[in-house]
Amino acid sequence: MTISAGPAGASPDWADSGFTGLAAEIERLRADHALRHLTDLATGVLAAQLGVSIADAAAHLDALARATGLSPGDLAADVVNSVAAPGDQPYAPNPVTPLQARQQRRTAAAAEATDSVGDAARTLLEGALDPLGADSLWLWRSAASGSLSLAGHAGAGASEAAAWRWIPPACPEPFRTALDSSAPLWMESGPAAGCPLPGVRSDAARALLPLRRQGEMVGLALVGWPGPTPLDASLRRAVTDLMGMAITVLDRPDSPVPDVPVLVDILDALTGPAALLQTSDVTGAVIVDHLNGEAVAALGGVLPAGDRHLSRVFPLTHQALGRLVRRTRRSRRPQRAVRLPATARTEPHGSPAPLLDVRVLPAGDGRYVLLWNTASDSRLATGRAVSRLQSVATFQDSLTGGETVWSEQAYDMFGMDREDAPVPLLALRGRIHPEDDGVLTELLRSLMKGRTGAQAVLRIVRPDGSVRHVRVAAEPLLDGETVTGFVGVYQDESVIHRTELALSATFDSLTVVRDQAELRHRLALQLQQAIVPETPALQELPGGLVVAARYRPAAEEYQVGGDWYDVLPLPDGKLLVAVGDIAGHGIDSVTGMVALRNAQRALAFTGGPPGQLMGWLNEVTLRTGDGTTATAVCALYDPDERHLVWSSAGHLPLLLLRDGHARLLETPEDILLGAVTSFRYQERRTALRPGDTLLLYTDGLIERRHDGLGLGFARLVAAVDELATGGQLGPLVDGLLGLAMGDTDDDTCIVAVGVR
Repeated sequence: MTISAGPAGASPDWADSGFTGLAAEIERLRADHALRHLTDLATGVLAAQLGVSIADAAAHLDALARATGLSPGDLAADVVNSVAAPGDQPYAPNPVTPLQARQQRRTAAAAEATDSVGDAARTLLEGALDPLGADSLWLWRSAASGSLSLAGHAGAGASEAAAWRWIPPACPEPFRTALDSSAPLWMESGPAAGCPLPGVRSDAARALLPLRRQGEMVGLALVGWPGPTPLDASLRRAVTDLMGMAITVLDRPDSPVPDVPVLVDILDALTGPAALLQTSDVTGAVIVDHLNGEAVAALGGVLPAGDRHLSRVFPLTHQALGRLVRRTRRSRRPQRAVRLPATARTEPHGSPAPLLDVRVLPAGDGRYVLLWNTASDSRLATGRAVSRLQSVATFQDSLTGGETVWSEQAYDMFGMDREDAPVPLLALRGRIHPEDDGVLTELLRSLMKGRTGAQAVLRIVRPDGSVRHVRVAAEPLLDGETVTGFVGVYQDESVIHRTELALSATFDSLTVVRDQAELRHRLALQLQQAIVPETPALQELPGGLVVAARYRPAAEEYQVGGDWYDVLPLPDGKLLVAVGDIAGHGIDSVTGMVALRNAQRALAFTGGPPGQLMGWLNEVTLRTGDGTTATAVCALYDPDERHLVWSSAGHLPLLLLRDGHARLLETPEDILLGAVTSFRYQERRTALRPGDTLLLYTDGLIERRHDGLGLGFARLVAAVDELATGGQLGPLVDGLLGLAMGDTDDDTCIVAVGVR
C-alpha cells in the first residue's frame, strides 16, 4: 500500500536543526522569486493597459500599493486577476473572497517560478488545492506518440508514480472519456468499477481535466481527494481555473520518477511488517513511500491522510527511526534496535503495539527498507542474549503454559542430571545463595515490568554444596506489551575446567588475591566517597541558586570508577559547576579523578573563562595522567548577568528544564581531555531565567549496552518532563536516580542547578 502525501516537513528532532535551517532558507528564496515573478506580470499588465513604459508601470504599481495599503504581492495578484488567465478560458473570479483569489494567484505565480513540473505540482497542491480538500495532483504531458507521460506529481509516493509513469495511446477509462470530450470529468465517489486511477481509496473523489493551449491538447491533470467528496459548482470552477494556471508549467523539466516497483513487490511478499523510506537530499526529511499490508495492519489499519512524513506515520517513534536512518546513511550498513515505543494507533484489544527487532537496510538512491516485528522472534532474541556473553548455555522459559528448555551445558552449571527437569528463571530462588535474592529480584523486575533485557551474576548453589558464579543474560519474549516468556544464556564465570582437588590446592593463594582485590576496592571506594558524597544536602548558594547533587557508585565491585562533580563559589562571585568522567575503573581511575577535580578547582580560582580552564585541564591530563583520558563539562555562572558560560570536552549535552519542558543544549564537538596537546575548547553562553533548572550528568544515568545514546537522551528528556513538578530539585534528582535508565552498572553523577 502506498501512502498519498502532501509536503514533507523537516524532522523535529533537535539533531536536524541544520537541515531545518537550510530548508527554511530555500523556501524564503523561492518565495522571493515567486513575488518578483508576480510583480513582473502585474507590471506588464499595467504597461499594456496604460500605454506607458515598464519603469513607469512599476512606479505606478508601487504608488497604488501605498495608496491602497495592500502589500505589493496582493496588489499584483489583483492586477493579474483582472485579465485573462492562462489557457483557453478567460479568467472570471470564482465566488470566493478577494483573499482567496489573491492566494490562488500568488500560488500560481509561485508555481510558475519553480524549476520542475514536480515542484510546481507541490506548490499548487500546498497553496491552492489543499484548502479545497484535495490531497494529490498528477500532471501528464501529451507525447508525440499519442501517449501521456508523467511530468510531475505531488501527494503520492514514488512506487505509485512509477506505476503511472506512462499511459498508452489506447488510454483506459476514464482517461479516454476526458480526452475525447475535451471536458473535465468529475467523479465524486471515484471512477466506475474496473476503471483504476491513482489513489489509496478507489471510492475517493477525483477530477480529470484536459489541459489545452491554443486549442491543442498538451496534457492531462488529475486532482484527488482522500475520500468521497461533493464537488459543487464553486469547487469545480476553482479547480478548473487552477489547472488553467498549471498549463504554463508543463514546459519545465520533468521530475524524476524512481524505478521502485521491484523493491515494492519484494516488500509486499514479506510475511512481516515492512516499509520503504525515502530521504530528501535538501532537508534530510524522511518520507514513508510504501507500507506493505502487514505494516498497515500493525499500524492499526488507518493511516493519516495527506502527509507521509515519518512523524505522521510513526508519531511516537519517528525520532528513533530517523536516527537509525541517518546512521545507516553514514555507515552504509544496516542498523537495528531491539524495541521502540508503541505507535499512536492500537491493536483491536486497545493496547499499544511496540516495534520489536527493528532493522533499517540501505536500498540505494536515498531509499531505505524498514523492517520490524509485532511479537518477539525467539531466534533474534536468543541471538541478542548470546551476543552479550561468550561460551554460554542457552535457556528458554514459557509463561503461557509451555515448558522450560535448557541446552546441555546448563545442567553441568547447576550440577543436575540430564533427566532432571530444567529450573525456570522464576523458580531459581531456591538454587541461589540467599544473599543474591535481591539481585534476582532486580533481574526479574527488568524482564517483567521493564520488558527489557538484563543481566546479573548469581551464586548458584549446587546439590553437592559447591558454588558457581553464573552470569545470567536474558531477554523477554513479547506479544504486544505482554511478556510471554524469556530466552537467555548462562555463563559459568567460575573455573569450570579445574577439578575440585585443584581448586582446593589453590584456595589459599586465591584467598590472598581476593583479599588484596577487596582491600584495593575498599580503598578506591572510600577515596571516591570522600571526594564525591553519595547524597549531599540541598545547597543554597549566592545569586539565587539552589543545587541538588547525587552520586551513585557502581553496582559491581570491579566497576568503581572516576565520575566526579563539583559545585564551588569563587572569589569573584561566580559559581563553578562541573561534572567529569575518567575512562576506566578501579583505584587508578579514582586517583586520576581526584587529581583532575582538584586541579580544576585550583585553576578556577585564576578567574579564567571555561574554555581556557578546560584547555589547562587538558594539559594537566596529558602530563600527569599516564595515558588517562576523561570527558568533562566546566561551567561558570554569573549571578549578576544570569548567564552560564560553559565548555565541554567530549561530554554529554547539558539539559535545560524551562516552563516544565526539557530540552538538550547544543554541545560543541570538542575532544576529550588527554587526547591531543594545545587544543582550544569552544565556549557556549546560555541565559538562565528564574524557574530554570540546568541538569549535568554522567553516562551511567542513560547509557545502555545495546541502545544508541540517542535513545538514552530521549528517555532522559521524557523522564525529566514527567518528574518536573513544582520546581523541586531534590525529588527530581532522586527520581532520575531511581529510574535507573542506564544498564551498564557504571557510576552516576547528577547535578541540578535551579534559579530562584
